[in-house]
Amino acid sequence: MTTPDTPMQVSPLRDASTVVLIRDGDGGLEVFLQHRVKQMAFAGGMTVFPGGGVDDRDRDAEIRWIGPDAAWWGERLSTDVETARALVAAAVRETFEECGVLLAGDAGAVVPDPSVYAAQRERLVAKELSFARFLSEVGLALRADLLAPMAHWITPRFEPRRYDTRFFLAALPAGQTADGATTEAAETGWQTAAEALDDWETGRRFLLPPTWTQLRDLARFDTVAEAVAAPRTVVPIEPSVADGRGILGIGFDGAESYLAALRDGRLDRLEER
Repeated sequence: MTTPDTPMQVSPLRDASTVVLIRDGDGGLEVFLQHRVKQMAFAGGMTVFPGGGVDDRDRDAEIRWIGPDAAWWGERLSTDVETARALVAAAVRETFEECGVLLAGDAGAVVPDPSVYAAQRERLVAKELSFARFLSEVGLALRADLLAPMAHWITPRFEPRRYDTRFFLAALPAGQTADGATTEAAETGWQTAAEALDDWETGRRFLLPPTWTQLRDLARFDTVAEAVAAPRTVVPIEPSVADGRGILGIGFDGAESYLAALRDGRLDRLEER
């Protein structure tokens, strides 16, 4: 039986990557969002950016690569070279798997139409093919220069599934289209950051603190160029937790504004999701 003196069991962390995909739209800067199916074990029913956990095969040192090397990324992401390589590879792989956008090509160009690799995409999702093997087979290289470090969030200790997640910013490559062809999302689409935040404030959609925070960051900018050029220092953020209060006891910079949207009955709708 659990007592007040029983130490909380903290789940181990898993490395993960999330990509904040942006484009210039008619109404200003837009971001690609997924509304996850309720049945998902982590963040079910939430609105999120594409991303997921690092696969062991993402650590392949032979992966074809263009742009800042793994040592450069390790410095920006405060981790070792091997983990940095895996995080960047996972970011590009997950973006391709979840929305069909492929940040790969050669030194002079990006893949104009990733849909030609639909069969390989299915094999990647099924874990029948490693990302390094895919790139080698089709003669492409990962374009690390199309990513920018954005943030680093660690899942609070009270969650049964915990991730050590790096967020990357990336512009949608010219000619490519982000789709909703993933079983993890019930709905996908583009919104301005202001629209997505309004959906949160009114209870139409639900955002975890890292997603909410990155949207607030993007709401400062009018164009992709401005957002990508903005200087950012990536530091790890692990929200504090007040015992026995669940998400209402979460603490981080800006938590009061975030939690304000959960009051007045909105928390019940959050728990339903």
